[in-house]
Amino acid sequence: MSPAFVRKGYSRLEENLMAIFGIGAYYDEDVSAEFIQANIVGVGWNVKDAPELHQFMCALKVGDIVYIKAFSPSSPDIIIKAIGIIMNAEIRTAANSNDLVACGRNVRWIHNQELRIPKPHEKNNVRANTIYEEFNPEVQRMILQHI
Repeated sequence: MSPAFVRKGYSRLEENLMAIFGIGAYYDEDVSAEFIQANIVGVGWNVKDAPELHQFMCALKVGDIVYIKAFSPSSPDIIIKAIGIIMNAEIRTAANSNDLVACGRNVRWIHNQELRIPKPHEKNNVRANTIYEEFNPEVQRMILQHI
């Protein structure tokens, strides 16, 4: 895929294009390896405690690109642990993921070697959030180069 798929200034809601999302994998410990091994990505909080995160996971579309990210405010880099693609519309739950996620999606991991991207200079940093849509053109370019 090329960066042409990600059109500057447009959201996927306007154009119904694929999107790129950063997702954390830290539940009191790093569960990135478990996500990669299980071909899954998701959130651990239950729907009562984090309804917005459940809605966000359910809103991901088949073909969307996701990356497992680690973000430390003291690090000069965004650490990417894996990059993959949402494979189907199935919503994974604690019952069908061996309690790995409360709400998640099936992913085909394409790149699972650590990648470091210099943190961009941004006004409103969302990188500490559990999940976010990636809008930074340089980060998008780096992600797309590895799939």
